[in-house]
Parts: sequence; structure tokens; C-alpha cells
Amino acid sequence: MSEPAFGCTRCEREGAAPLDRVPFPNELGQRIVTGICRDCWEAWKQRQMLLINHYGLRLNDANAREFLYANLRSFLFGEGDPGAEIDTSQEGSVDW
Repeated sequence: MSEPAFGCTRCEREGAAPLDRVPFPNELGQRIVTGICRDCWEAWKQRQMLLINHYGLRLNDANAREFLYANLRSFLFGEGDPGAEIDTSQEGSVDW
């Protein structure tokens, strides 16, 4: 008997390609691997990169990590606040 087709809880595509491995060694990682497809995970990784760069997050800071986890839950599962906004009108205006 074959396994049922994988269905992504974010994009709701049946037969979408699942992730190859658990992204985090915790319950959230397990939830992601069982319910999020590769395409949605790649979309999150792009969003995560934008958030890290836009907000200048330091990932060794527990508050920054929790900020990203909260945005991940919002982005992938629609939980909590709608997620942080990125003001693209300021693009290119930062001088280093």
C-alpha cells in the first residue's frame, strides 16, 4: 500500500515536494518537515534573509531568534501577528 501524497499546509498543493530533512532539531522543525513543501520553505528562507538584513538581526541574540521564529510561524502557518513589515521605500538609502 502506498503512502498518501504529501500536501503542504501553506500553499495547499497536493503532491508538492516535501523537505528532505528536518530544519530544526525540535517540535517546530518536525512540524515543518511534515507540513511544509520545499517551495514554501525556500520562500521562507528568502523572507528570513530579508528580515535579517532589514532589521540587522544578530542571530546569536535570543530576542532576534525569537523574532524570526515568530515570523516563521506567521509566514508558514498563519499563526500570531501577520509578521514584520519591510519598508522597501528605504531601499538603497543606507550609507555604510
